[in-house]
Amino acid sequence: MSIFRPASQPAASPEEDTQTRILKAAQRLFARRGYGGTTTRDLAQAAGVAEGTLFRHFENKKAILVAVATQGWIDILTDLLTELSEMASYQAVAQVMRRRMLNLPKNADMLRVCFMEAQFHPELREQIQAEVIDKMTDVAEAFFQTAMDRGTYRPMNPRVVARIFLGMFTVAGFSQGSLADEESSPKEMQELAEGLADIFLNGVLQK
Repeated sequence: MSIFRPASQPAASPEEDTQTRILKAAQRLFARRGYGGTTTRDLAQAAGVAEGTLFRHFENKKAILVAVATQGWIDILTDLLTELSEMASYQAVAQVMRRRMLNLPKNADMLRVCFMEAQFHPELREQIQAEVIDKMTDVAEAFFQTAMDRGTYRPMNPRVVARIFLGMFTVAGFSQGSLADEESSPKEMQELAEGLADIFLNGVLQK
């Protein structure tokens, strides 16, 4: 279940709405106070539910953290790979990067949770790796393999290319939008996106 539900989806049940409210509240509080600094009472109050309701939806606070981080990554990377699949040409990756980078500030809370908390919770890293990163890498690998088969990209290990691409996108976006200046202008985000695309497509060495 997505934290941020597209408008075109059917109306959610009351139970789904409650779970969504819990996850949104958790994302916000974990990003600002940290996992350790947030109690289940804090989460319940922010979500507007009884504390016991939390445990009807999630086994414990750690399960809420894992759900926030896993679903957040799924949303961001699925959007990215969907746009890649709809590109008019393989060279249009700069346009995709630009649109995705401009949207990253909207996900600053989730990125903080993932990057900051994952280092303290091995099970969170493992679940994100197994449920998100590996699957997204599979999709990206197939995308780049097709580009190589068509002669648009030079022959390389497509899985390595996929990992580099996803890594550039996520790490650069996080450092720009979450660790550094949260008030980065659209122009700065566009320059970053175009720089990423240029480096990815052309490298940094003089030809």
